Amino acid sequence: MSLTDLPAAPKAPEAPAPRPRRRRVRRALGVTALLAGLGVGGAYLWLDGTADVRATGTPECLSVTPTGPATGHRDVCATLDALTEAWGRGDADAYGALFTDDATYTTYVGTHYQGRRDITEGHRALFGGFLKGTKLADSFLGIRFYGNATAIVTSRGDTYDGTPKKPGELSKTQTYTLVRQDDGHWRIPPRSTTPSGSRSWNASPSWSPPTPARRPRSKGPPSCRPTPQRF
Repeated sequence: MSLTDLPAAPKAPEAPAPRPRRRRVRRALGVTALLAGLGVGGAYLWLDGTADVRATGTPECLSVTPTGPATGHRDVCATLDALTEAWGRGDADAYGALFTDDATYTTYVGTHYQGRRDITEGHRALFGGFLKGTKLADSFLGIRFYGNATAIVTSRGDTYDGTPKKPGELSKTQTYTLVRQDDGHWRIPPRSTTPSGSRSWNASPSWSPPTPARRPRSKGPPSCRPTPQRF
C-alpha cells in the first residue's frame, strides 16, 4: 500500500469566530435599560399606591373658611365662578378677561401660556377642538388672603362632559393666585395645574394635548443671571 492510499487525517473543528464587541456592548446596554425601566416602574407603582386622594374639598367656594383679612372672599369666589361659567360656554374672550395682562398659566401637561392674549387664543383653539362642549368641575380646598389685595386659592378640578364629577373623582390640583386691581376687580396673574392622586400617573399628553403649535409661543429669557456690563 502506498502512502497515497492512506485515509486523510480528519480536519480539526474550526474554532468559533469571536463575537463582535459591538454586539456585547448592545446586549449590556439593553440589560441596563431593562433594569432601569423596572426600577422606575416599581417607583411609580409605589407612588401610585400611596397617592390616594384624601382631602376632597367642597364644591362651594363660599363654604370655605378663609384665613387672613378675608374682605374680598365673595369677590374672589365670584371671579372663579365666572371662570367656570366662561369655560362652560366655550367663551375664550370672557375666560381670558379674568386674567391679568401679564398672567401666566401652566397646565398639568407642561403647556405654558404667557399673557392674557396667549391664554385667550390658546383656549379659543381648545374650546373649538379637543375641549369643545366640556365643563369645569371644582372642589375648593383652601383660601388664604395676604393683605386686602392678594388671595391664593387651592382646589381640585377637572373637565367633564355630561354628568358632573364628584369631588373625589377630580384628577387635578389647581393653585390660583388672585389680585385686586385698580378697577376693583379680582383677576388671576398666575395659575398652575398638576395631576393629583393615583390618577396622576395615568395622565398623558396623548389624551390631553397641549394647545396646537400654531399659537404664538412666548419665549422667556435664556438665563436669570444679569448680563455683564462693560465700562
